[in-house]
Amino acid sequence: MPETSAENKKVWGNYFATLRFLTIFPTPKVNARISPKLSMFPLVGLTLGLLLYLSGLLGSGLYPLATAFIVLLIWVGSTGFLHLDGLGDLADGLGAAHQDKEKLLQVMKTPDVGSFAVVSIALLLLGKFALLSSLVFLESFAPLLLIPAWARLGAAWWASSLTPLHEGLASWCRQADHINLMPWFALLLFLSLIFAPILMLAPLLLWFWKAFLEHKLGGMNGDVLGAGIEITELSMLLLCCFTA
Repeated sequence: MPETSAENKKVWGNYFATLRFLTIFPTPKVNARISPKLSMFPLVGLTLGLLLYLSGLLGSGLYPLATAFIVLLIWVGSTGFLHLDGLGDLADGLGAAHQDKEKLLQVMKTPDVGSFAVVSIALLLLGKFALLSSLVFLESFAPLLLIPAWARLGAAWWASSLTPLHEGLASWCRQADHINLMPWFALLLFLSLIFAPILMLAPLLLWFWKAFLEHKLGGMNGDVLGAGIEITELSMLLLCCFTA
């Protein structure tokens, strides 16, 4: 029994550490030696998805555009706009690189915000708002439960399977201990079959982003993981609007 209790405390500690890493949600204090775990990324995604789903349901009596704005604000605000920052850095890098990988990585490291970043973030937010408005109008809230989980499962997969582009990230990824993400893929496929069958195509979107990173960068860093979360979330919203 004591061993089971200690193991449960460790699992909850890993979850709360990962939740604090990926969101701005307040969490109980955990042991400083407990670090975020890639295996907990999808669970954090389900937590965020549940919040978005409930927000959509509770706001369903409002004007659809108002509800969509509230859900979007919760969606991007809960992450502290972290993933949007990664999207902006990647857009600036791609815009300035001219097929030069080293220059792409160099531009991504600079703290300046260029026009490519501004345009890409604006387009993504407008896209999410428009697609959310469509789902709210049709009262199709189930996809909101699963989209954040799929995107964060993707981030865990990319981080564990692609070459880290700097040593700090490499040391953190080594903590993954060859995690097995297949149970998460199976669970999300099952939930998608029940609640939003079109999201069974989500693994294909995650694979496309992985292939893009392999081709353009030959690996991954924190910025492209965040950008991938935003891009795949937008893509999944678009798929859901086609079938809602």
